[in-house]
Amino acid sequence: MKNNILKNAFFNASATALYIAAVASFLFYVPKFFGHRTDIMLVPMVMLSLFVFSAALTGSLIFGKPILWYLEGKKQEAISLLVVTLGIFLAITVAAFFALFVYYYATR
Repeated sequence: MKNNILKNAFFNASATALYIAAVASFLFYVPKFFGHRTDIMLVPMVMLSLFVFSAALTGSLIFGKPILWYLEGKKQEAISLLVVTLGIFLAITVAAFFALFVYYYATR
């Protein structure tokens, strides 16, 4: 079960990080594609829709299986999965900050 927890946690944290990278890339390149045109009502609607979808998707990736396991009575495994998933995601986030720090000081 320990191996299953680690595998699930790594998948959930990695999928969340990849989704965030995809959305960030989308937000970075779309204004270049459309020529910075943000004066229409559709832009805030799309951004809010993306925000709500992102919250739902990342919430289900991080909390979905731990909640199911908790409701099935596997309370210890559920808490372990949540803690390990958050730990892996924290490590990915710290690595991204470190990469940003290195990039910032390398391009100065």
